[in-house]
Amino acid sequence: MLRSNKDFKKIILIAGPTASGKSKIAIALAKKINGEIINTDSMQVYKEISVLSARPKNKDLKIIKHHLYGFLSVKKNFSVGQWLKFVKKKIGQIIRGGKVPILVGGTGLYFNAITKGLSKIPIIPAKKRGQIRNLYEKIGRERFYKKLLSIDPKCKNKILPFDTQRILRAYEVKKFTKKSLYDWVTNTKSEFNKYTVIKIYLDIPREKLLKRIYFRTTKLLNKNCFSEVRKFNKLNLKSSLSVNNIIGIKEIKDYLAGNCSLSRTEELINIRTRQYAKRQSTWARGHMKNWNKLYYDDFSILFKKILKLSS
Repeated sequence: MLRSNKDFKKIILIAGPTASGKSKIAIALAKKINGEIINTDSMQVYKEISVLSARPKNKDLKIIKHHLYGFLSVKKNFSVGQWLKFVKKKIGQIIRGGKVPILVGGTGLYFNAITKGLSKIPIIPAKKRGQIRNLYEKIGRERFYKKLLSIDPKCKNKILPFDTQRILRAYEVKKFTKKSLYDWVTNTKSEFNKYTVIKIYLDIPREKLLKRIYFRTTKLLNKNCFSEVRKFNKLNLKSSLSVNNIIGIKEIKDYLAGNCSLSRTEELINIRTRQYAKRQSTWARGHMKNWNKLYYDDFSILFKKILKLSS
């Protein structure tokens, strides 16, 4: 089928809370419109954590080409700016190959980088960043968060106290540039203004999402999951590294140490996943107001709606 020049400048974004069915929709869509999938989830970049991060299965990777999944060591932090550099390159490659980039995930900041752009914050020296992370390790998250709010009150109610990556980023930006992170983000613009960007958000009802979360957690707790955490434990990573935010790592660590029963572990993972899904939905209400928000129980109806939007 011949496609117009406009088709070759098209990007499709598929967002939604965890367990909402984004990957299934993306694969079906990619098969139909000759697309390739790009990871837009900050936790699925790590190569050592595949089960707990809910990375696409090998069978799915064989059906459709996927990019930026499981390529980064857990020993490294990974910023939205680094992700954007990778993504710009991948989008160009996919479009030059005559295919459609489909960006799929649940990380709101990554989608914001595409639709709204990133601020031009100066590069902060590695030594300075290391000093700040050492301070975080020394005083702990709670005290560090209070220090952040004392030097940058604009972060209050914008960065939550358990969001380690953003806490560290906001602190280092304020310390190094003397300006709030939220002063830098004003007057930014997207680098993809010349593209047709189709924005789709899977707005699944909460009660249905909760059932999916419970079902996925039950499947999650298998021997692969425990083996993954055992290997992770041996790395003895710093607590400030982003990978520690993956839901299930802490809970399974406690279980393996004999500090928690299996049923309680499952309950705690469900609680954290529900909380995470709620934060994603809250983000979408505030930052994705002009997105196409839709959901149908019938997959075929949902897919037809999304296909129509994507054409």
